[in-house]
Amino acid sequence: MTTSFFHALGQNPFLIFAILAGLAASFASGIIGSYVVVKRIVSLSGSIAHSVLGGMGLFLWLKRSYGWTFLTPLQGALVAGILSALLMGWIHLKYKEREDTVIAAIWATGMSAGVIFIALTPGYNVELLNYLFGNILWVTKADLALLLTLDVVIAAAVALFYRRFLAICFDEEQASLQGLSVGALYLLLLCLVAVSVVLLIQVVGAILVITMLAIPAAIAGAFTQRLSVMMLLAVALGCLFTFLGMYSAYELNWPPGATISLTAALFYALSLAKRK
Repeated sequence: MTTSFFHALGQNPFLIFAILAGLAASFASGIIGSYVVVKRIVSLSGSIAHSVLGGMGLFLWLKRSYGWTFLTPLQGALVAGILSALLMGWIHLKYKEREDTVIAAIWATGMSAGVIFIALTPGYNVELLNYLFGNILWVTKADLALLLTLDVVIAAAVALFYRRFLAICFDEEQASLQGLSVGALYLLLLCLVAVSVVLLIQVVGAILVITMLAIPAAIAGAFTQRLSVMMLLAVALGCLFTFLGMYSAYELNWPPGATISLTAALFYALSLAKRK
């Protein structure tokens, strides 16, 4: 069984692209997922993941209805994700709304808009189903280039703002007293979460995106108190889950995205049992 998988890996470029896409997504999920877990905004990330359906539906509708062939659902997901993150953060900061209320409103609005645009789009929208449930085997060279570009953006932003993000994640009041712009940093962090969500949608789909964003970081957090080490461990775990998930999916003929997610959940359950 192992031989057949590695033989296919050497012969099938689609499988190679899938592995590379999974590794690229693991880099983003490990870094940003660590902030998400420490800041306790996992449910907020879930809201962004589901609200991007509106952007995907809109871009696919424009592409099919008006012939704007340069548009893709992934681009729509990126635009919608960043707009949702900014709106969510702005409402929370300006009106002091509880985050769970804002999360529910944006989650429902994005999903509703997506369903409407899907209904209006001519043709069979199998492309959107792949983004919802994940089909990593559909990754193209252009998609891979976009994923790697977004990875570079995330790495650069975290390198520049690492200490400031660390401050707002653990103590916003102290960060404010130190003269940091807590609101701007919070909005930037949410935008990076949105970018990471789009990366993960390419791998496991919008419905399962929280698994890869939260679980590797949650497991890593149990082994270290340092955020930088937590990030490195989370990236390594994400790569491991991607490879094991792809291997299992190939041998069992299961959907790759869901199998990667299930692999991560299994390791999380094992880590909880070990802690007890």
